[in-house]
Amino acid sequence: MPTLLNIFGLRFFFYSDEHAPIHVHIENSDGKAKINIFPTIEVVENKNIKPKEMKKALAIIDLYKEEFIKAWNEYHGI
Repeated sequence: MPTLLNIFGLRFFFYSDEHAPIHVHIENSDGKAKINIFPTIEVVENKNIKPKEMKKALAIIDLYKEEFIKAWNEYHGI
């Protein structure tokens, strides 16, 4: 499971056997979430990530979106 980024107590990653649409998983000490990043950024599932932390995670995803997509495509041979 490739980790893309660890920042502000949030870990951004995807699993090696992922499927479309391109998305990332995030986790912190409170919980975890799944967020689509392509074609648009949207929360698919949130299990206990607090609103303030989710807002921070979404801002980070927006900032690193292109790098996350590139990593996803390279890992999956696209």
